Amino acid sequence: MNDLPAGDSAIARQPEALTEALTALGWGTLTARLASSEEETLAAQALRYRVFYDEMKARPDAEMALARRDIDPFDEVCEHLLVCDTARGEGAEAIIATYRLLRGANARRFGRFYSASEYNIDPLLGYDGEILELGRSCVDADYRGRPTMQLLWAAIAQFVFHHDISLMFGCASMHGVDPEAIALPLSYLHHYHLAPEDMRPVALPHLYVGMNYMAPDDINTKTALSELPPLLKGYLRLGGFVGDGAVVDHQFNTTDVCIVVKTDLVTGKYFRHYGGRRELGPRDDQLSDAGP
Repeated sequence: MNDLPAGDSAIARQPEALTEALTALGWGTLTARLASSEEETLAAQALRYRVFYDEMKARPDAEMALARRDIDPFDEVCEHLLVCDTARGEGAEAIIATYRLLRGANARRFGRFYSASEYNIDPLLGYDGEILELGRSCVDADYRGRPTMQLLWAAIAQFVFHHDISLMFGCASMHGVDPEAIALPLSYLHHYHLAPEDMRPVALPHLYVGMNYMAPDDINTKTALSELPPLLKGYLRLGGFVGDGAVVDHQFNTTDVCIVVKTDLVTGKYFRHYGGRRELGPRDDQLSDAGP
């Protein structure tokens, strides 16, 4: 990453520095941290289950339905970003939002990224610098306002800065499994936000769903933007791109696109203009996405 401030990078990557930086972001009763215990990871999985399966009608397998937790093998190698409301308590009961983060170094040890189950991400694997996969983002229904979302994004920016991440990516979701029903936003993404070829994921052939339903002249961009989920709009505001092709995910009752964000755009906003960080990032009233 090219915009790390001179002299600050070594300090930022000291083991305790990220924890301190995340703690400093909190305001009011909301705080941000990484999960540091099995209990907190289990609570994040339980929140994901309530949002994805109870609320959004995803289809759990028998193990998940019994445990009432969203579970997969990636949880063991990911870091779990949490937003907590201390008014609800000090432990796992305080967790009101979560985001799952998989650094390239950890993915290489594990053997794969989650997104590789839907997309050919080879162009991203060769990107210069460390990469980060984002996913499983969700917020408790009682906390889907601006403060929670901006705290999540400020925390991600600190994580990116601390680990010197060059590129972020992940699968972002639109509700429903009928791509033709969301032809307008899919066409808009295809024509106006397609990633450059050298960093463009492509949906795997057996899953590929074309996004080019409408000609550019037939697209009402204002309407298309209004139909995009808040998380997707947030990525676009940060300069994000989409890959080639959508993927229907019947388990999560979603249609997915692959998002790619160069992090110099994120850190530029959150660190060169540090004092204004709370006015940047997604501003909608909801955040939930199955993703990786």
